[in-house]
Parts: sequence; structure tokens; C-alpha cells
Amino acid sequence: MESWLQDGVAALLAALAMPEFGLGAVFVVSLVSATLLPLGSEPAVFGLVKLDPGMFWPAVAVATAGNTAGGAISWWMGYGAELAYEKATHHPARNRALGWLQRFGPKACLLSWLPVVGDPLCAVAGWLRMPFWPCVAYMAVGKCLRYVTMTAALLWVFPGRLDG
Repeated sequence: MESWLQDGVAALLAALAMPEFGLGAVFVVSLVSATLLPLGSEPAVFGLVKLDPGMFWPAVAVATAGNTAGGAISWWMGYGAELAYEKATHHPARNRALGWLQRFGPKACLLSWLPVVGDPLCAVAGWLRMPFWPCVAYMAVGKCLRYVTMTAALLWVFPGRLDG
């Protein structure tokens, strides 16, 4: 059973790697990388922009959209997990970290771009039932700034180190 799944994933990734699917691949990789799965989307964005520097802003926009959609999926996963937890235990979960996030509210989602803690942060925002759309807006701002900074740095600040 695992074989057909691995073959399917390999076929999908091979198809998305084709040049005509560049922005589609960036969207899918960015979406998946914003869930709790360990995957980085910056190499896909950088690769596309390195091949065609004119795609800088479209690639950043598509990566931001995909990564924000993935963050929104994580928000809903956290929301559903919290509902299931409350139903099973008959009381809400509270601790210091959750209190910190509640104090900052949706603005805490600006940090969703951070490695390791950013993606779970989106799920915790859903767990805390923070307002969905403000969370998504803050996620988008943080993620866009990350893609602009990372891609620009790779292209223009450290270009010689990547050609070797």
C-alpha cells in the first residue's frame, strides 16, 4: 500500500518540477511546507527566480499565497483539535504559552514565518480560537517579508556562493 503512495508522490513532484509548472510547484511546495510537515519552500522559490529573475515578484506572491493557505489549514487543524480536546476532557486547555499567545492575539501570527515554531503557531492560534481573518492577514505579512528577504538575499547578497 505504501508503494503506490510513494509512487504517486514521486510522480506529482516530478510533474511539478517541469518548467511549465514553475509557479504551480512553488504554490504546492509552499502550501505543504506551511503545514506541520517538514519541508522548506525557499529552495523552490529561489530555483524558479534563479532560472528567470523576472519571476521574482510573481514567485514571491505565489509562495506567500501558498504558505498563507497552508497556515490557514494549520489554523483550522488547531481549531478542530481544540474542539476534540474539549469534547474529550470537558474543559479547556490553558497554560503559560497559550496565555502569552492570547495576550498578543492575532499579531502573534506575524511570527508564523519562523522555522520550527511558526507552523505550530498557526495551529495554536486556531486552538485558541483567535479570529481567523486577522490571523491570516498577519500570517501573510510575515510570510511575504520572509520570501522577499530570503530570495533577495540569495539572489543579490550572496550570488557568488550559489554558482560554485
